[in-house]
Amino acid sequence: MHKFSLRVYYEDTDLAGIVYYANYLKFIERARTEFIRELGVDQTQIREQLGVVFAVRRVAADYLVAAKFDDQLVVETSVRQVSGARIGLKQEVLRGDARLFSSDVTLVSLMDSGKPARIPADIRRILTEKIT
Repeated sequence: MHKFSLRVYYEDTDLAGIVYYANYLKFIERARTEFIRELGVDQTQIREQLGVVFAVRRVAADYLVAAKFDDQLVVETSVRQVSGARIGLKQEVLRGDARLFSSDVTLVSLMDSGKPARIPADIRRILTEKIT
């Protein structure tokens, strides 16, 4: 499981001082990017050399408890499944032991043109080793 820490800034909140719902999607996107980077996968290089990119196909999200200005949060990312062209992830946002947000994310592998592409074998292998 990968852990990514972040702090809630004023710009992340609404008039009530709680995190605006769409910002959780930004938080989990940042965590996914850092997770992939820490696995040694260079997404820019893959795009330039192979023309392959990853895109979000589906997000199922549950907003459980509000995060607030200045909270210190952790996004946990776990790989659930990997196939030829899809990656299934579980991502949760926590404040201490409290689970604030939970999501199931499906990523797909695409060519720059938008057509489906197989996930490069070495990346598929790395991700498969991380399945929990």
